Amino acid sequence: MVNARDIAIGIRERLEYAKSGLRDFWTVYKTNNAAVAGLVMLIVIVGIAIFAPLIAPYDPYARVGAPMEPPSLEHWLGTNDLGQDIFSELIYGSRVSLFIGFIAALVATLIGTVIGLVAGYFGGVIDEVLMRVTDIWLSIPTLLFTIFLAATLMRTPLGGRILYSIIIAIAITAWPTVARLVRSMTLSIKERLYVEAARAVGAGDAHIMLKHILPNTAPVILVTVITRIAIAMLTEAGLSFLGLGDPTAKSWGMIIHYAMIRNAIVLGMWWWYIPPGLMISLTVLSILLIGLGVEEYLNPRLRRR
Repeated sequence: MVNARDIAIGIRERLEYAKSGLRDFWTVYKTNNAAVAGLVMLIVIVGIAIFAPLIAPYDPYARVGAPMEPPSLEHWLGTNDLGQDIFSELIYGSRVSLFIGFIAALVATLIGTVIGLVAGYFGGVIDEVLMRVTDIWLSIPTLLFTIFLAATLMRTPLGGRILYSIIIAIAITAWPTVARLVRSMTLSIKERLYVEAARAVGAGDAHIMLKHILPNTAPVILVTVITRIAIAMLTEAGLSFLGLGDPTAKSWGMIIHYAMIRNAIVLGMWWWYIPPGLMISLTVLSILLIGLGVEEYLNPRLRRR
């Protein structure tokens, strides 16, 4: 019978194993200067999002000045057409953009992982049907399909929560690539000896998929999640720019949208549209650099000699 002491020892051993893994990861990761720079940038941006109420000088929804004021000591990036402080909008915009990027990427990866795992493991008719559906999904222009889904979902009861409509639209169009990657990994792993041994001793399909195959696809899934976050953020910015974002939410894409429809370029108001564009670019760049560092750790052949 397992007692409390055995449980405590087991937990301690797992913690030590996790710490050892983190030390090994950091030893490799820190040798990639670009990846470290990306991590620092993302930490700063996430910190801005978390502490937005403390950093932003004004309420981004409040009128705090005259409309379309140029940058000044009082308003570092001027004001928009409603007299709202653009710098405060920029700070709060990090929350929405990061939220949509992370959640949409996780949902898309979850859908793709389940489909790829089931298709690769069972094969036969199940694999054929799931992969043909995936091929059809991949043949549809992604951006146009996302626009269509976002616009359609906004006409449903979900339309009252536009952010969730955008997340679902992005996730539904982003899963096929993940499914293809996970399926190819599963086809290789399920033929290995330890999987055959598990099957021979009576392990069920669910046990084999969750305990033996899924953990071995984790490196590919992890890198895919990181890449999907960057793509989801760019997609959200594109949808918002086209007017399909939440007009009541402060996101970087919506800031650029309102700047464009208020003729900021014609008026020479660069402080209205360039800063949110730079923030999107820097965030996506930081995520991609982190992805390169993680991929280098997971694939020893990519490590510098």
